[in-house]
Amino acid sequence: MQITFLGIGLMGGPMVRRLLAAGHRVTVWNRNHDKAAALAEAGAVPVAAPAEAVAGADMVISMLADGPVVGQLVAAALPALAPGTLWVDMSSTRQAEAQQFHAQLGAAGVRFLDAPVSGGVGGAQAGTLAIMAGGAAADFALAEPVLAAMGRATLVGPAGSGQVAKLCNQLIVGATLNVVAEALLLAQAAGADPAAVRAAIRGGFAESKILDVHGQRMLERNFVAGGQVKTQIKDMHNILAAAGAAGVTLPLSELVTRRYESIETAYPQADHSAALLALEAINPGQRVGSGPDRLG
Repeated sequence: MQITFLGIGLMGGPMVRRLLAAGHRVTVWNRNHDKAAALAEAGAVPVAAPAEAVAGADMVISMLADGPVVGQLVAAALPALAPGTLWVDMSSTRQAEAQQFHAQLGAAGVRFLDAPVSGGVGGAQAGTLAIMAGGAAADFALAEPVLAAMGRATLVGPAGSGQVAKLCNQLIVGATLNVVAEALLLAQAAGADPAAVRAAIRGGFAESKILDVHGQRMLERNFVAGGQVKTQIKDMHNILAAAGAAGVTLPLSELVTRRYESIETAYPQADHSAALLALEAINPGQRVGSGPDRLG
């Protein structure tokens, strides 16, 4: 199968390397061509234009910044796409945007899955991403062996459902990051050792990947980006938009959104574990740990 991958960023680069390691032929495109060209040594074929990249592709995978950027690429690539091509968008977009791409591509005979991911850069490098797919069962069956090189894929419903699943994931991630920050700050302020408290509660009902990975980040004050604050804010806005469209109120998500928005200007590219910095800002004189902040 000839695969074209659009978008070579923090996630796209290691995802392409996983595909190449699995033996797939991959053509790559990125707005900054140097990032695509850097994958030539791994066996990818970099090209300069989206239409050139998708010509002759059996599957197109996109991993882009947001829905509007995906829309631009779909429009640019559409004239060069052959009927029957499968487009798998692994970006994080709004449900309505994914449904729009599905309709737009479907009108030209091109199949579509929305398949956003969770697991961050580490998951992309290890090939252990959680991949949440929305679309037709037959299209998912075609894509699944390819997606398996990057992680574990699950079909969660029709087109747009993958984005709903990703938003549910990000809702839990964003809220839990803030709760872990509160727990560590409370431990510190109340006279306990926050590192020891974290160790004590691991293995109990409070155990989570976020307590494990991001709890340690907070203790070390390591806010070098994996998932960025600006990306978490985009996801929170998409969560609230989906909630509005579904007619439900999500008060905790609204609060978490405001917490991240409070550091949007100061720390847009920091890791989303910088929720701790937002919490410390409203608690003057309170700080977890004694080391300097690592931001880049």
